[in-house]
Amino acid sequence: MSLSSRCELCEAAPLTPRYYDDAECWIADCLICRVPMVVWRVHDATPPPEVHRRLVERLTTVAEKEFLGRGWYFDDHMRNIPDHYHGHARPVESVGDTRAKR
Repeated sequence: MSLSSRCELCEAAPLTPRYYDDAECWIADCLICRVPMVVWRVHDATPPPEVHRRLVERLTTVAEKEFLGRGWYFDDHMRNIPDHYHGHARPVESVGDTRAKR
């Protein structure tokens, strides 16, 4: 695991409840978007293909449960933190919260 002292994603502070957490990644609601987000624990913008596949698989498991089978898509356009790989599960519907009530 690589740590950058100035990177919020490297710090991995549990600011929202975690859906998943292991040595490779963690998944929690994004503070800005309020949708599930997978974060690679390595401070790098480009994971190898096999790592990327595992990250998407883990986020898919969470998103299918949270969105209850409704439409969602994977978005890994890293807007605010472009140098640390992360991706969001975003609902297809743009109005209202389609996730399961917690």
